[in-house]
Parts: sequence; structure tokens; C-alpha cells
Amino acid sequence: MAGSGTAHLHDEEAALLSVRNLRVEYATGRAEKVHAVSDVSFDIRQGETLGLVGESGCGKSTVAKAVMQLPPPTAGSISLDGRELTTLRGGELRRLRRRMQMIFQDPISSLNPLRKVKNIVGEGLHISGDLSAAEIDAKVRRILEVVGLDPDTAGERRPHEFSGGQCQRISIARAMVLDPEIVICDEPVSALDVSVQAQILNLLADMKERYRLTMLFRGPGSNEEISNGYTADLG
Repeated sequence: MAGSGTAHLHDEEAALLSVRNLRVEYATGRAEKVHAVSDVSFDIRQGETLGLVGESGCGKSTVAKAVMQLPPPTAGSISLDGRELTTLRGGELRRLRRRMQMIFQDPISSLNPLRKVKNIVGEGLHISGDLSAAEIDAKVRRILEVVGLDPDTAGERRPHEFSGGQCQRISIARAMVLDPEIVICDEPVSALDVSVQAQILNLLADMKERYRLTMLFRGPGSNEEISNGYTADLG
């Protein structure tokens, strides 16, 4: 993926998320490297939704993961509200990364098959250590209701007992329970049945409005998908 140029950029001080000259390379085990992303720059202001659209294999997922530092990029700058992310490590990065959450492309494989849903959704809250067990349980129950799942039945079950669409609702709950400012959606409906895709897109639009989210939305991977209605009114 190449996204060089600056005409489309905002003033960095006005952007919540600012990416400059992002480059990601992967070692192949030989002397050469794979250049997955080269010189990508963009800004997202508070409350905006930015879509990454392009052919399959152009580096959209790589950009999304690099923003989350999964792993950190080879070169370039990524700043959240003026704070540079690429230089942070350990607990400092974890604390700041709580403000950004990611919803992955394949909802089923992104969930731990051995854990109950209530534990999957509440894991980030347990790691942060800011709330009591009772407060975590109450917050998990509330967010499961918000995404359209019954906390009394869903919370005690495991991911394999749910459909793909329900698993994506669980993934959305896991992201939203931490009260993020930015949600990065890595093509969140491509693995779902067409009949379910609109429901998940509508849920994401509702989340954006309800929680005043800023969103980075990785879109479709082919011209056919782009032209055949893989769209959502996410603001």
C-alpha cells in the first residue's frame, strides 16, 4: 500500500489519530524483505470515520495492526492525541492502547474457544485492575445487552455455541467495554453471511453515535466488493 502525499492531511494538532510516512516491512528468512506498506499518511479527527479501501493484499490490515502496534511499524510516526505510540513499550503502551480497540475480521478465531463469554468480554477490565469484580460483572452485563445479547445466557456460554454474527457482537462488546475513543474495524463483516452483515454494520453505526467514537474502518478487498454495496453510513 502506498499513500504518499500531504494534500489530504489535517493539522496534526487537530487530529485525534495522526499517521505519518508509515512503513512496514517483514523479514522472509532471506536477505530480502517484503515491503507491505510504504509511506502511508493520514489523519482522523475526533468523531470522524476513515475508510481504508483497496485491492486484496495491498496492506490495509497491516496498516490497521500497525496503528495498534501489533507489531510496531518499521518506520514512521503514529500519534494518538499528540502522544507518539511507536516509542512506547510495556505498561505505558498498554495504558494508552486502552483508548484504541480493534474488531477483527474473523470473529470466531479472534475469541478464545476455552473461555466463557463473560470472561472474554471482561478480560481487559480485569487486566486494568481499576474496577472490583462486582463492577466488572455489571459492566460486562450492560455491554452485552447493548450489543443485543442476553447476559444471563450468553455470559455462561463459549464461542463455539454462537453463530458468526453473534461472535462478532461478542467481539464488539469486548472492544466497547473498555470505553475506547477509537475503534479500528478490520473488515468486520466480510466473514459473515450477507443477511447478517447489515445487522453488524448497523450495530457499529449505533455504537459510533452512542459513544461518540472515532473509527478507522478497513473496507473491502476487491473492486467487485467495493461496487456491490459493501458500504455503511458510519458518519
